[in-house]
Amino acid sequence: MSSSILRHLLLLACLCFLVPSSQAEDDEVDASVHDHEHRKYMVCHNILYKAIDFTFDLYQEPASWSKTTNVLLSPMSIVAAFAMISLGTKGDTHTEILKGLKFNLREMPETHIHHCFQLLLHLLQHPDQQLQLTISSSLFVSDHLMLMSKSVQDVKELYHSGVNSINFRDIQFTSKQINNYVERETHGEIVDLVKDLEEDTDLMLVNYISLHGKWTVEFQVEYTVEEDFYVDEVTSIRVPMIHRLGIFLLNRDEELSSWVLVQQSVGDTMAFFFLPDPGKMQQLEEGLTQEHFDNILRTTEKRFARIHFPRLSISATYDLRSILSAMGITKIFSDEADLSAMTEVSSIKLSTAMLTIDKRGTETQWATDWEDRDWSESPTIKFNRPFIFFIREENTNLLLFLGKVVNPIEQ
Repeated sequence: MSSSILRHLLLLACLCFLVPSSQAEDDEVDASVHDHEHRKYMVCHNILYKAIDFTFDLYQEPASWSKTTNVLLSPMSIVAAFAMISLGTKGDTHTEILKGLKFNLREMPETHIHHCFQLLLHLLQHPDQQLQLTISSSLFVSDHLMLMSKSVQDVKELYHSGVNSINFRDIQFTSKQINNYVERETHGEIVDLVKDLEEDTDLMLVNYISLHGKWTVEFQVEYTVEEDFYVDEVTSIRVPMIHRLGIFLLNRDEELSSWVLVQQSVGDTMAFFFLPDPGKMQQLEEGLTQEHFDNILRTTEKRFARIHFPRLSISATYDLRSILSAMGITKIFSDEADLSAMTEVSSIKLSTAMLTIDKRGTETQWATDWEDRDWSESPTIKFNRPFIFFIREENTNLLLFLGKVVNPIEQ
């Protein structure tokens, strides 16, 4: 029997963030239900901490590849997708995936891991949540491949994922079917995803996360001008730079030699923009920890400032095989892969894992206090050099997205 290949594990994180809104919506939320779900989630705090550890390790991989390339990742998609894949694995392949994701089976039973993801996915998409977050996935399976019913059931119940039979032998038609599915599920944000479907593909997992946010505050863009953005010490490019004068949530972290701009959106989602001093990016990347986020929230205050921020729309595509292999997850991509918990075919392996993320920035407006004030004492903070951003869900402290902007006009 020819080797069946599981190709293109596509983790599609479509980040459609900062949808402009004139006012935060005052929808009534059933607080008692939300609090109950949150209390239930607290028993999964150990899973959360492991996921955060994985996030910082994951960032270090692509961040070190190039000093002139943007980074955009959705750790939630990656951790959830590979935890789900582990359901179909056995032996060393199984152990290696969970270890690579920072889960120690000596400290927590595997059932606890999967049920916590089930609860987390439910909590993030609770009907009473103002956070407009969609997390879903679908497994496309060749119609001649027999899957284990237990594995299919777990995928559906624990990770809210669908399993669809498809004819991979008709490459063009199959590609069109999958592309139509992705375009429909992401509301047109991702189109023509699959371009080069390989003939020996038998299984494909499509996983995506879509976030639509509204800032809780409104502000006016003062004006936009072309300014220099310093990619590195010797390279600068001209980019449209938005100028804003007003009141901002700002923090000066001397330990990281960085300014931190904090913005909150409807649905308890918070964005952190870290701007290191010139030449201090490495200090920021190596020193940033989860504790810094907690400290920043405790010490951040409203300050008058003039902010220069580039217009940007960034996207990124990664071969997760190279990233995860560097983190110790290798067997799933090799001939030693054991996916016998998923299918009766023993020679199946994960050949390619791709992460495609799209972030489109939109105009957002902040309220400004224009009473007579001494603006001469206010700092001017220019995001005219590489900076890092994180987007975090506040109820769980989960880092949904992280990125590094090195070139705002890089496509």
